[in-house]
Amino acid sequence: MDEKNTHEREKAVLVGVEFTTAGFKGSSPESLTELSRLLDTAGGETVFTVFQKRPAPDPATFVGEGKTEEIKRAAEELDASLVVFDAELKPTHIKNLSDELGRMVIDKSTLILDIFALHATTREGKIGVELAQLKYQLPRLLGMGRDLSRLGGGIGTRGPGETKLETDRRHIRARIEMLERELSDIERTRAVQRKARAKSTTPKIAIIGYTNAGKSTLLNYLTDAGVLAEDKLFATLSTTTRRLKISDTCEALVSDTVGFINDLPRHLFEAFASTFDELRHADLFWHIVDVSDENHKDQMKAVHELIARMDAEATDIITVYNKCDRNPCERLDFSGDAVYISALTGEGVPALLGLTEKKLQSRKKEVSLLIPYDRGGLLNLLHEKSRIKSLEYRDTGAAVTAIVDAETYGKVRDCEVSYDGV
Repeated sequence: MDEKNTHEREKAVLVGVEFTTAGFKGSSPESLTELSRLLDTAGGETVFTVFQKRPAPDPATFVGEGKTEEIKRAAEELDASLVVFDAELKPTHIKNLSDELGRMVIDKSTLILDIFALHATTREGKIGVELAQLKYQLPRLLGMGRDLSRLGGGIGTRGPGETKLETDRRHIRARIEMLERELSDIERTRAVQRKARAKSTTPKIAIIGYTNAGKSTLLNYLTDAGVLAEDKLFATLSTTTRRLKISDTCEALVSDTVGFINDLPRHLFEAFASTFDELRHADLFWHIVDVSDENHKDQMKAVHELIARMDAEATDIITVYNKCDRNPCERLDFSGDAVYISALTGEGVPALLGLTEKKLQSRKKEVSLLIPYDRGGLLNLLHEKSRIKSLEYRDTGAAVTAIVDAETYGKVRDCEVSYDGV
């Protein structure tokens, strides 16, 4: 049964500010809509929205005295226990606003952290969320005096680290150090696993995209992976990998990944660095785009910015315009390596697989080689990194026909021969 039907949803006032002076990152009506969806995912209900334009943030309350009073009146009249800002607030803003409003005050980063806490199921996920929460809240403890009494009672307070926030800074720092050690151990294990996978010649595809674009739905359609696929933001936090038969001659490992979002909190990005690091080792990205969302172009930009943040810009990308059952994609003006599909119905998926095979095969080539016996290391390399079609030991060396990727070819190309007359 849906949680929203069994529990009273926490009422909240949302606040956005657009700044007219360059250099200040502000809100917009579109980002406030996304904030409302984030709140819904966290189990809350938007009862009132406040939006204003001003030159710069007010030093004391971010929005100024008049707007603070408006927010207070709205919260009192609508019985809202929570106020959520579409921004990253400073500790002084949180303290002053909490004192003025007499209510729990959180910002967008805290809300995203809360959702991650709600959906974290793996040990790595729980550690990453707690670590991000503690690092984010540590400098903000000044403004949490009243809110700490509510811990465990609502949005912005839950998660593996919620009770730890009642301790002093020294204990929190000690907890952070311990969590960082645990995360390092997990990252070392992941690196070993990744090294083992790197020996495989099976290409790796990472499904990336804005949160709720349909990544998990596509993986489920293709592989019956059974990944949670809900119409909510950040429904998937853990990476799921499945083997996919693309054609009779082509297979790949396909991985679902954490959804991207504008202004992903820095501490959250750092805490999930090992998860994002998996993307750096993919041979191909499927960038899933929800074309039924009117802001999909801005979402695409956010995804490309995060790809750059991961130093993964060199990876090949197929842009997959999804949810065409809701918004006919024939009207889209796109070029390059792109297809339109419905991950729900399967429309367009054969075209995606066809383009994928073409992209993967173009990265490899069949070569004929004669490896001298004094260069046996190259033969070992071929066994590890390529698909050997034939191998014959001759007087002058090992005659090999193999399918190699670009990196391996660069190491063996001086041994390439034509076997005519050899």
